[in-house]
Order: sequence, then C-alpha cells, then structure tokens
Amino acid sequence: MPRRLLAFFFLVLPLAEIACFILVGRRIGLLATLSLVVLSAFAGLFLMRMAGFGALARLRQSGREGQAPGKELADVTMIFIAGALLLVPGFLSDVIGLALLLPPVRRFLWNRLVRNVVVVDIGGVPPGQAPQTGPQRTIDLDEDDFHRDGPR
Repeated sequence: MPRRLLAFFFLVLPLAEIACFILVGRRIGLLATLSLVVLSAFAGLFLMRMAGFGALARLRQSGREGQAPGKELADVTMIFIAGALLLVPGFLSDVIGLALLLPPVRRFLWNRLVRNVVVVDIGGVPPGQAPQTGPQRTIDLDEDDFHRDGPR
C-alpha cells in the first residue's frame, strides 16, 4: 500500500504543480510567476540556513547535556526537507516547505511521529561494557606475546 501511495504522490504532485503554475501565471503574468519561483528558492535557502543553524545549536546543546536528541534531530531533518521543498520549483512544494519551517507544524509532526518510535536505552552502562555489535575480531597471540601484570 505505501508503494502505491508513493507512486501516486510522485505522479500527482508534478501535475498539481503544473496546474498551479498555469493558474498563477494567468492571474499575475509569466514574469511575475517566474520571479516568485526564483524568489521562493532564495527565500528557502535563507530560511533554511537561519532555522537550520538554530536547530543544530539546540542539537549540540542537548548532546552536551546528555539528553537524547530525538526532537532536535527531527527538527533539523524537517528543516532541511523544508529547504529542499522550497528549492524545488513549484507553489505546492513551497507551501509545504514553508509549513515545515513553522515550529507548531514541526511540533505536531513530532508528536505524531513519537507515537510510533520505540527508544531502547542502555543507560547506566559504562562505555567499555556496552553491548558489542558488528563483526568481532579475534587476535591470536602466543604465550610469550602476552602477560598479565595484574589490575591497574
């Protein structure tokens, strides 16, 4: 089902963008329409940069405080998606991108997303004793190559 929805989205969005171009172009003219598209791309870059730096600063701060940076990471991701949508020529993608730049919209999406997220915490485990993942290496030594002096 999600694949069909995704394919439908990629088919309908460009057609809807073209329809919006035609409607806006008829209403305000070709030059003004093209100017709006270029202006929205520059505004998207500027807004993404301003909001992105603030979100990255909050992400760093939560890392320094030892908190899980889930919300901040989601904010940064949504801001960069918003910037990408603003860079794409089209009015519908601009509206979605501008909506993602608004903190209440990001908060709403975070609350919807957090319902489906399961966080596994291995808190309280010293760094050297964290569960190992990935391939393990075995080092083969002779008896002369290694000796234990005792605890340090």
